[in-house]
Amino acid sequence: MASLEVQVLQIREDSYHIGLETGKALQRNSILTTLEMITKSEIDYDSMKSIYEMYAPHLLDELQGLSEGLEIPLKKAAALFSGFDVPKTEAMGCSTIISKDFYVRNYDFGPLFYDGFFSLVQGDQAFASAGYNLQAIGRHDGVNEKGLVIGLHFVSHYDYSVGLSPWTSIRMILDRCSTTDEAIQMLKEIPHAACYNFSIGDQNGNIAVVEATPTKIVVRREQDFISCVNHFQDKELQQKNRLFNDNSIKRNNYLQNLRNSNLPHREMFHQFSNSESPLFLTDYDNLFGTLHTFSYSFNDKKILTTIARSDQLLDINFNEWIKGEDLKVTNLTGIIG
Repeated sequence: MASLEVQVLQIREDSYHIGLETGKALQRNSILTTLEMITKSEIDYDSMKSIYEMYAPHLLDELQGLSEGLEIPLKKAAALFSGFDVPKTEAMGCSTIISKDFYVRNYDFGPLFYDGFFSLVQGDQAFASAGYNLQAIGRHDGVNEKGLVIGLHFVSHYDYSVGLSPWTSIRMILDRCSTTDEAIQMLKEIPHAACYNFSIGDQNGNIAVVEATPTKIVVRREQDFISCVNHFQDKELQQKNRLFNDNSIKRNNYLQNLRNSNLPHREMFHQFSNSESPLFLTDYDNLFGTLHTFSYSFNDKKILTTIARSDQLLDINFNEWIKGEDLKVTNLTGIIG
């Protein structure tokens, strides 16, 4: 067994200073060594910049702040953190349920590739949001002040292309979109690098899964309940799934069995965070272990989140945080292995 540490960042600044403060927090963090190993030494900065300018130009200021907070050149920061032209990373699991009332999800991967930050940010050019960082600027999952919640689910590398990572896409959506329909429209436009599912819900009760490849986008909608894991369910896209999807299919079957359970938010959250649950994965050595559980209640605007086998539960009234009430918690500690 090993400990898992997550730092809680709360930043109410302009985009540049959000980047600057995040960069300072990243100093001496082991994720920098990992990112050095798995990202390219340089990327086509102009192509990356043009995508950012189209969908979230303020994030260019955040990149500038990151570079200065870490005391590295801007183009080096772009290669490390922009989520553009990122080399392939295998494995990665995730399980999500979305209902009219709540969104609940597990993120499963390996600790070596985990930023270890949960950020609540309130900038001057974007919606306030809360979520787990991935590659500093990006997010695994999160919710914004409009009650739009979204998470990523790796599917495969079929048709792999130079494009934007799903975690950067999620950050752009949280910063810019108010509804599920707006998020879907952005996902139809963004150049995707690989095959991913995006699970989405909003304050109006609109829930959906976007099944995205670099060449085609399909939207799955249901009225009251939808599940999402790590394979495409649309018949047109099933040929893009990995050859071995038994674990993903098994988890989806379990999620579907919860459809009529009528469990309230907290009890459904426990179905995911409980280390004895079929949804809690422990194969960390093969990049397939649960690292955090994230959820949001559309009814009372509450975030519930925790990390693996932690006795700490973040119970956040997000509306109150947006109004200026800071959290007292600065770190979460869990156990993996």
